[in-house]
Amino acid sequence: MKTMNQAEFERQNVFGTGAPNTAFARYFIGESFLNPLTAPKSGLFAANVTFEPGCRNNWHIHHAARGGGQLLVCTAGEGWYQEEGKAAVSLTPGSVIMIPANVRHWHGAKADSWFSHIAIEVPGEVCHNEWCEPVTDEEYAKL
Repeated sequence: MKTMNQAEFERQNVFGTGAPNTAFARYFIGESFLNPLTAPKSGLFAANVTFEPGCRNNWHIHHAARGGGQLLVCTAGEGWYQEEGKAAVSLTPGSVIMIPANVRHWHGAKADSWFSHIAIEVPGEVCHNEWCEPVTDEEYAKL
């Protein structure tokens, strides 16, 4: 369900907004928030990522020699996911997106809604993220 009201969104966001995502802010347009659900070194990192309306991350790739990738479980609000060369996919609570390793993509909130998803880093070998250019306002406005 779309929601522009932050207080109403917080009631829906059962995993919590967390703290401003300052460590990765340079890879986002708009404000995002991070609430780690597992320890980063636990072997399976999961975090609730919250996006203000219009916020999205840059194009990026989760590289891996074997295994790897990312799993998104959408929990509140509405957002977008797009793989390079494909149409964007609308995300609502309950949507699940499996992003294979080495696929260029982005995700974030719709322009008129707060949005949260749990991001799970899929274990693999020789894993690393490559952050690319921002999703332009022109690309985003077409959605």
